[in-house]
Amino acid sequence: MARTPVPTHWFNVNAAIPELYEPYVDPETNDPVTDQALEELFAPELVAQEVNRADTWLPIPEEVLRRLSTWRPTPLLRARGLEAALDTRCRILYKYEGASPIGSHKANSGVAQAYFTKRSGRDRVYAETGAGQWGSAISLGSAFNGLGCSVFMVGSSFDSKPSRRILMETFGSTVERSPTEHTDAGRSERARTPDSTGGLGLAIAEAVEATKADPAASYALGSAFGFVCLHQTIIGQELKDQLVDAGVEADVLISCIGGGSSFGGVIFPFLTDPPGRRPELIAAESNAVPKVTRGEFTYDHGDSSGLTPLIKMYTLGHKFAPPSIHSGGLRYHGLAPQVSKLINLGMGRAEAYAQLEIFDAATLFARTEGIVPAPEAAHGIAAACHYATKHRDEERTVVFCLTGHGFFDLPAYQTYLTGNMEDSDTPDDLIEKSLSGLSRVSGTRPTSLASGRDTAFAGWQRRHAGARTSPPRRGDRDSPAARAGATSPLGRVSRADGDRAASAADSTVTDLTGAQVVTERTLGGCAPDTTVIVVQPGAVLTPSARSELRRRGIAVRNNER
Repeated sequence: MARTPVPTHWFNVNAAIPELYEPYVDPETNDPVTDQALEELFAPELVAQEVNRADTWLPIPEEVLRRLSTWRPTPLLRARGLEAALDTRCRILYKYEGASPIGSHKANSGVAQAYFTKRSGRDRVYAETGAGQWGSAISLGSAFNGLGCSVFMVGSSFDSKPSRRILMETFGSTVERSPTEHTDAGRSERARTPDSTGGLGLAIAEAVEATKADPAASYALGSAFGFVCLHQTIIGQELKDQLVDAGVEADVLISCIGGGSSFGGVIFPFLTDPPGRRPELIAAESNAVPKVTRGEFTYDHGDSSGLTPLIKMYTLGHKFAPPSIHSGGLRYHGLAPQVSKLINLGMGRAEAYAQLEIFDAATLFARTEGIVPAPEAAHGIAAACHYATKHRDEERTVVFCLTGHGFFDLPAYQTYLTGNMEDSDTPDDLIEKSLSGLSRVSGTRPTSLASGRDTAFAGWQRRHAGARTSPPRRGDRDSPAARAGATSPLGRVSRADGDRAASAADSTVTDLTGAQVVTERTLGGCAPDTTVIVVQPGAVLTPSARSELRRRGIAVRNNER
């Protein structure tokens, strides 16, 4: 397919679709976490990206862009062999992120995070890694920027994937088997469970604890936070251009979910498409760590020790002990808040797959397409196969992200091919026990929606009521056009909306003329018996606000008359 340009900007979903934003909460004060608190862990420019709800397009620094351009754009390929094997009329395409130097999409954020950390004046990063992709990515970025790097690698992956450890060490990193004796979190786990194989939540806790003890260091997070998903939107932007070049429209977009960065990176740029043209969105998770399909959407800690802020997300509980599966990158109890929110709003859905099923799909893909996929990526393949088989008599276009190759995972394939692989699952009682521990935090809600930036989206409305849905190009990076456009992904209130207003004498009217942007959260303050809301001329109704109005039978009236 035709070569597309490498995007020059990241797509900020918090500005484009503001209702996906949920503040992080300090569990001690029940207030939103301040920027200053986040800067104790992350480089200030990364924090600025995390809390930015004003700018839809954030420029990629030239040095980062130069590094990314050595392997980007990654190819969009058609899986004709897989189509034939499945006997389907569906067209199956995959975006191959295994072309990066580490064989994974994680490099997109590893290079960026290391760059911003170096620019902040800090000289070391601490990081966690599950299967080793993120550890490899931040090790690569640290080598590029002359940073020291210490990686806490989940014990089960440390034991089964020595090649990933060696790769990180080749880049100059120190790799520790988590749980370790170096942190309170690690020592506590080893005391409770001497033979513990760890988990991502525990490795995160160790990395956060080590960072807090080292004033010259930053924490480098591989997924779940907004700025990580932001860096991955380079994937979705390229994909949109490549589909246009190919003259096709995707009927469904698929990626696996661990912390959610690949899924967010692929699908966020498509969320501004008109609802009638927006593809179906499917997140493929492991049935051993079924955070969406069997978890809860609530506030929880991002790590097992409760050192991180509370995050509104799908979770199995931060004390959840994930079983040892070969898809180490999916063994995380939670999910990125924006990804969680869009699934909770019904804009996408999740499907869970068992270990043997995903290795069935992975070997079929290897034998028909010639690429051995990482076990994590194989979840997306399994979902694509399921969809294409279900719709085998229909001419649909199925697109999935192949997040990385599996060359470091060949021992797992050997276990599968010799018939010694156990299938995966997690009993209901273990999930219920873990979720019961959420009672202390599940009732926590922020007492204020302010983050110190913009309490009523007024800044967002001012800049982006007409936000462009395509990114600025290199030539207009700093031009006024880079910050404004002509097409809004959201809808303004028109006279037609006003004409729908109820006129019955017993209507209960709620005045929302003080809101320039009406969101689902805004409507939460309306009385239960509201039948009409009054808004100011030109106010913006977000997609979920319109859905909520339809669900509750509430009419809209503007006050032009």
